Amino acid sequence: MAGFDNPRETWNERYASPGYLFGEEPNAFLRKQAGWLRPGSCVLCVADGEGRNSVWLAEQGFEVIAFDFAPNAVEKARALAKRRGVSVDHQVSDFDNWPWPTARYDAVAAIFIQFLPPERREAAIAAMKASVVPGGAFLLEGYRPEQVDYGTGGPPRRDHMYTREWVERQFADWDIRVLEAYDAELREGRAHCGMSALIDLVATRGS
Repeated sequence: MAGFDNPRETWNERYASPGYLFGEEPNAFLRKQAGWLRPGSCVLCVADGEGRNSVWLAEQGFEVIAFDFAPNAVEKARALAKRRGVSVDHQVSDFDNWPWPTARYDAVAAIFIQFLPPERREAAIAAMKASVVPGGAFLLEGYRPEQVDYGTGGPPRRDHMYTREWVERQFADWDIRVLEAYDAELREGRAHCGMSALIDLVATRGS
């Protein structure tokens, strides 16, 4: 658990290994639900890691902005975008120092951002929601508390995970289009591998 008490050091070390920790293919939930995104719209990828999701979105024709606090990861993300021949605005930033402009993005994609402790999560979700334009979308995938029993990814802390009730409360003022809690086997590189306790959300902001 100590590694998650020093996340910047932990993730820089993890991303320093050869290859892509979570693979180069996009997250399956993102691929499945990308139809909720307006063609050609601007998408922000939060804590994007090595770029598998942001690069794939750029390949689909979206304008993509992405950030991660691990320089090693952002370097790999930029290399992946160059290799795939797409343009992504990859930036080094942590969550607290990202500007979070109001009504700036057509969509926000937050895939496995379970680094936030419970006392900070609600404010973080509120900041991300406020950055989405009216009519825009929020795509969230994370782990449920049961994930700790599987031990196939994410921090070993149940209070960092999402429950269906918590997600419903955070998005009660939006239109929830998809909300699914289920177990499935993940095959995302070396880091997400095996049966996992997942929760998926797609919500749209009222016009």
